[in-house]
Amino acid sequence: MNKLKAIAYNCKQATFLIEKKQLMPLSLREKMELKIHLTGCVVCKLYEQQSIFITKLTRHIFINSDNTDYKLSDDFKKQLQKTIERELDKK
Repeated sequence: MNKLKAIAYNCKQATFLIEKKQLMPLSLREKMELKIHLTGCVVCKLYEQQSIFITKLTRHIFINSDNTDYKLSDDFKKQLQKTIERELDKK
């Protein structure tokens, strides 16, 4: 595996672990992998900060708010699904 693929894989794994950490505790191995990766990757550090901010904001809006009118329209959901499928087909 060339170095570029290894770096991309590590960032992909790191972002996965960053998101997972927002939902549930990481295993000891996952914590170590993430900590090691974040030590040398400023991009993933920034991603983690943004992820934490977005998670807090989302929780505040959807969990701590009394207003439950935050819903996506069916048309928007269909368009979003088409966009996701189109992007996945490109790969």
